[in-house]
Amino acid sequence: MEQFFYIIINYIALWGYTAIVVAMAMESACLPVPSEVIFGFTGYLVYLGKLDFTKAVVAGVAGGLIGSVVAYLIGYYGGRPVVAKYGKYVFLSHRHVHMAQRWFDRYGLKAVFYSRLLPVVRTFISLPAGFAKVDFVKFVLYTLLGSVPWTVGLIYAGMLLGENWQKISAIGHKASLVVVAGLIVLGIYYLRKNICI
Repeated sequence: MEQFFYIIINYIALWGYTAIVVAMAMESACLPVPSEVIFGFTGYLVYLGKLDFTKAVVAGVAGGLIGSVVAYLIGYYGGRPVVAKYGKYVFLSHRHVHMAQRWFDRYGLKAVFYSRLLPVVRTFISLPAGFAKVDFVKFVLYTLLGSVPWTVGLIYAGMLLGENWQKISAIGHKASLVVVAGLIVLGIYYLRKNICI
């Protein structure tokens, strides 16, 4: 797995924004590509001045949207039988799909937004949305709205950590929770500051 991480890192270092789009499309299409590594290293490259923060965020969100649409279409047209039959060939975990399905069953279309901020389930939520054949435009909107804070948070974390960016990948999916907690704190701070004014 460590060798796989280095392949991702080298690819991003060589191809920049294009590699970010491709890697995030793979991650959001339910392939085992860790977004913590993608965005952590991307943030490090921004820290070094080799990438632009805004362009990196746009590339990350665009890639995530592309992969999410692919997963949605697989769920929409292929349904559970296709996922059950062919998922093992792309290391698709039935447990993770089931977890995403439970989230979707509980929160409906809103789960597409909320789960983008959570570890594991964020990668797989597009499948149950496709199974349910939810409105495509709303699906895209919720995916974008949920992807932006996640992308900004992890890339910014990579920037702050600089040469220690690998700490993000070291804690794995827990990095998601750290980013969510940080975003909540910033949101509360922003609201309190505006209310006081």
